[in-house]
Formats: sequence, structure tokens, C-alpha cells
Amino acid sequence: MPRRILQGTVVSDTNDKTVTVSVERAFQHPVLKKTVRKSKKYRAHDELNAAKKGEIVRIIECAPKSKSKRWELVTQEIDTQLKAAGEARTAEAAVEDAAS
Repeated sequence: MPRRILQGTVVSDTNDKTVTVSVERAFQHPVLKKTVRKSKKYRAHDELNAAKKGEIVRIIECAPKSKSKRWELVTQEIDTQLKAAGEARTAEAAVEDAAS
């Protein structure tokens, strides 16, 4: 069976090598037909203490690492890509201003 990968936001990074990630999901209520949003917190292993509060990260299922940790951090690629895109736009604007 494949391991699940979830995407969420880091809500706590105070513990050593552990982050708490809030994962939100949306689904349609079976009777009311209204879109319902629910969130759940997962404790994930972060070996390098790289994730900081507020970052968007991906976590993957793994063998139990402790009583509460059943997930581990995969990447912080989304947040990094957003920052890189912002820096690229800033660099392009500087080049255009210099050319003018």
C-alpha cells in the first residue's frame, strides 16, 4: 500500500526534531450539500529542524518514530518556490528599470 503524502502549514516548531502540521481538507456534506472545511494536526519528524512556523510543507507516512509521531517531513518546496518567484520578479523589475 502506498504511503500517503499530505500538505499543510507548520503551526508549531518548538520541540526538537518535531513539527506540528495542520492539514485542512474540504468536502461536501452528504445531507446539507454544503462545503465543510475540517483540519487535523499531525506531529511530524523533522531531523534537521528546518521547518519554521507558518511555512507550507509536505509530510509522508512512516513507521512510528515515537508515541505520537507517525509522519516525517518531505520538503518545503512550495514556500521556497514562492520566495524564489518573488525574488525573480524583483530582479526582472530592476533590470527593466536599469534599461529605461
